[in-house]
Amino acid sequence: MKSWSAIKKAKMDPTRIERVHKEAMAELQALSLRQLREEAGKTQVEMAELTEMTQSALSRIERREDNPIEPLRRYVEALGGELELVAVMGNKRVKLLGV
Repeated sequence: MKSWSAIKKAKMDPTRIERVHKEAMAELQALSLRQLREEAGKTQVEMAELTEMTQSALSRIERREDNPIEPLRRYVEALGGELELVAVMGNKRVKLLGV
């Protein structure tokens, strides 16, 4: 059995691999919580109500760089999403369950 890397190298030239990689990375978005909220068209006051937090607590969450998971989960769910945690182990991505 051949690995995906071996098949990819045999079937795709390095230029195409790089192009596909760039296209895949362009699909991923990196947004701050504030940007995510704004894209959803929500105000901090609306989000505070949906997450059952005060507006000032919500503002602190948007400014923090080291948020605990549960407030983040409530924040994302209030936007209609689902929070997923992924561990990146070299070239392997693992969705973490139960966190």
